[in-house]
Amino acid sequence: MPHHRYRPVHDRVAVPLTERDWPSRRIERAPLWVPVDLRDGNQALAEPMDTARKRRMFDLLVAMGFKEIEVGYPSASQTDFDFVRHLADSGAVPDDVTVSVFTAARRDLIDRTVASIEGLPRTLVHLYTATAPTWRDVVLGRSRSEVHALILEAATHLLRRAEERPGADIRFEFSPEVFNLTEPDFVLDVCNSVTELWDACASRPVVHNLPATVEVATPNVYADQIAYMDAHLARREAVILSVHPHNDRGTGVACAELALLAGAQRVEGCLFGNGERTGNVDLVTLALNLYTQGVNPMIDFSDIDAVREVVEHCTRLPLHPRHPYGGELVHTAFSGTHQDAIAKGMAHHAKQAADRGLDVADAPWAVPYLPIDPGDVGRTYEEVIRINSQSGKGGIAHLLRTQHGLDLPRTMRPDFSRTVQQVSDSSGRELSHKDLWELFRTTYLSPAEDGPVRLVSWNTTETAPGEHRFTCVLHVDEEERHCQGSGNGPLAALADALGTVGIPVDILHYAEHATTTGPGSHAVSYAECRVRDVTCWGAGWDTSLLAASVHSVMAAVNRAAMS
Repeated sequence: MPHHRYRPVHDRVAVPLTERDWPSRRIERAPLWVPVDLRDGNQALAEPMDTARKRRMFDLLVAMGFKEIEVGYPSASQTDFDFVRHLADSGAVPDDVTVSVFTAARRDLIDRTVASIEGLPRTLVHLYTATAPTWRDVVLGRSRSEVHALILEAATHLLRRAEERPGADIRFEFSPEVFNLTEPDFVLDVCNSVTELWDACASRPVVHNLPATVEVATPNVYADQIAYMDAHLARREAVILSVHPHNDRGTGVACAELALLAGAQRVEGCLFGNGERTGNVDLVTLALNLYTQGVNPMIDFSDIDAVREVVEHCTRLPLHPRHPYGGELVHTAFSGTHQDAIAKGMAHHAKQAADRGLDVADAPWAVPYLPIDPGDVGRTYEEVIRINSQSGKGGIAHLLRTQHGLDLPRTMRPDFSRTVQQVSDSSGRELSHKDLWELFRTTYLSPAEDGPVRLVSWNTTETAPGEHRFTCVLHVDEEERHCQGSGNGPLAALADALGTVGIPVDILHYAEHATTTGPGSHAVSYAECRVRDVTCWGAGWDTSLLAASVHSVMAAVNRAAMS
């Protein structure tokens, strides 16, 4: 591949040297979030949103808690203009939400933009012009001084148009497009002159948005560029320093996080990262990354599946199942070792919560492989562990316990795991928890009644303390046999009765438990039995614990007979 055709970023733009104290900082509070799904994200769609889909997206963003929302490029299309007017005329904008609109630095486009926001309570007009050398030379055909003059002329015209609406709450934002490839001294000079022209002050700050329009360098380079601007911007207390990373190198989230360390206060991006080429920075990932560090993101993701559904509907783009936090499979483990660690971690978490007298939803979270509690974003625990041919005994046992109340003995789990693996290998498909239950039923419960040895009737009595008699009618070898046995418990007596008809049974392991609480709860029993030279597990399920225990032994006997 002709790699010699491409120049590293340091040969394209001077990267300012800084003290680089930003790497030692920590992000301890959320930035100002500005979703641009309705403008930048919308521009990237093959089929841009109509008013109905835009309104649904806008309502979602408001419900999630965003306080500033970029809603469109009203001078670029009639659809965008009409949507801004829809917001103004319908009263859809809450009192605490600022609407942002986007415009290029041209007088006619500014006029059209200002006309679109008539009647909106609070607006921010976002003015942009490309400033990087390649864009100046190839797209604009203007020198540095000419581009600077163009920006100041547009900024002046915007100011005058806003002044024609006394009492209107209109603030300003400026973006030197392709900031990350623009000479640092030039972009600083332009931003400072715009700050002065708009007479920014702490009570009425301007936004300087510094986009990585096309991502061209490692995230530390972008952070150095932001740190330089943070240190040298005039009237710094009157400037909100904003970033708008794209994801061309796949490091948009890292660029945003390092930019915040370097002094940025505001982030523009899209839910799940929709946008031109590889997309805008993903606000969901950024915000929930903060959440994993114990920082309140100030945005509500408690029903992330509902957020995903709206975004997919409005953009008509599916979300990748492995997309961070929001993808269908991101909280799911198929690997046996992962499943075992998660199952143990969930059990440990529940115990720690109980020991501290806390609800499990409030207890500190520390579960292997799960950076956040899926329940915090509205996901179900059923999704955490899913079963295929790669799964292990721990994950299978976890699903049977959480979904069906079955707590398989540890020594039984490998036996059922082999059965599950044989089925998933042969079918090549994932098994649901319902599939697991059905497989458990046919493997361990059904043989009690469907095998070659069946109990037609039975009863047991305690003849003396510690002495039990088991009397039964057995259907064996195509005939019914009356027999009885004795032992120190009902199951020992059953084994003795089976021995009288030539079926020697040793009960090697036995366990039992209730599946739920309450008087109507089913009990389940597990029995590992050696029948002649064959050892098998069986299980019983009944509202009577005694009946369940008898069925478990009979299931094991029949499984041995059929092996």
